[in-house]
Amino acid sequence: MSAIRRILVAVKDMQATSHPAVLKAAQIARACNAQLQLFHALSTPMYADVYALGDQSPEGLERDLRHRALIKLERIADRLRQHSIRVTVMAEWDFPGYEAIIRRALAGKADLIVASRHSGRHTAPWLLRLTDWELVRLSPIPVLLVKNPRAYRHPNVLAAIDPSHTHAKPLQLDKQILRMAQTMSQKMHGKLHAVHADARAPIGSIDGAVPTEAIDSGLMTPRLFKKMDEKMQRLAMRSAKASLTRALRTTRIAAARRYLIASDPINAIVQAARKSGSAIVAMGAVSRSGYRRLLIGNTAERILDELSCDKLIVKPQNFHWQVPRTGRGARVMMVAPTGAIGYY
Repeated sequence: MSAIRRILVAVKDMQATSHPAVLKAAQIARACNAQLQLFHALSTPMYADVYALGDQSPEGLERDLRHRALIKLERIADRLRQHSIRVTVMAEWDFPGYEAIIRRALAGKADLIVASRHSGRHTAPWLLRLTDWELVRLSPIPVLLVKNPRAYRHPNVLAAIDPSHTHAKPLQLDKQILRMAQTMSQKMHGKLHAVHADARAPIGSIDGAVPTEAIDSGLMTPRLFKKMDEKMQRLAMRSAKASLTRALRTTRIAAARRYLIASDPINAIVQAARKSGSAIVAMGAVSRSGYRRLLIGNTAERILDELSCDKLIVKPQNFHWQVPRTGRGARVMMVAPTGAIGYY
């Protein structure tokens, strides 16, 4: 199993009346006897009216706003400490938000990042979705995106693996996914499930039509081609089943909790998650960039909106992260005199 000793919770909205990510991170911390850090990145620009500042400098205003954020975090932390959970708080001026979260997690040697998945209507939903995806894409540390607000109750965890490596995932990634999923399910007293999507196409076309070249040559009849097509599909499923069995040989996942589905990864994961009643889906992500990522998409990115449960995203051990170690500080913008001071 993968040890979870330190957990970073990204508290994105300080004005929210409830914090599902904090609640669930606290449950995991208590189950794993882990340290918890509540972190808020002050990443939005700070607008300051020069004349309204008075004797206070921009630096003083930064300290004041950071202090207010720390007070709010401490109020949340105090409620958790009543349940014997070790909690610290941290607020920093840094941007963009996803980079600030990753930097803080790396500095604190976190084993897990927990963040709420933005949902519902927002002023700029595309930007909020980008923040979630960039956190998932760039973080070398596993990220638990909380989408369902309900607390965990012996949660089932679904590990989505690709033992046939048909989607070009690194060989060791499946083992890391299974280790993290096993840790979560065992510590939270849930059950571990596994799914493998086998979407290898049969020898016919997408519509199942027989190639006209084979018929015209007289080498094959439609009936013979259909039999060969069905045989190839059976062989492919048999091979996929053998791969899944090998991948799960060191686990204690019962046959009834193993799902081999002949479909694309997204549909297969959604189907298995619903059938298993999983509260968490653990899956891998490989960061791609440029035109390749835009053209072929990414299963982890697309699945964020497909499932109503939480997603645990795991990266390969040799994942190359590109987030600068040094924070960027605050963005201070001087505006025309309005008498308003603050950050928005």
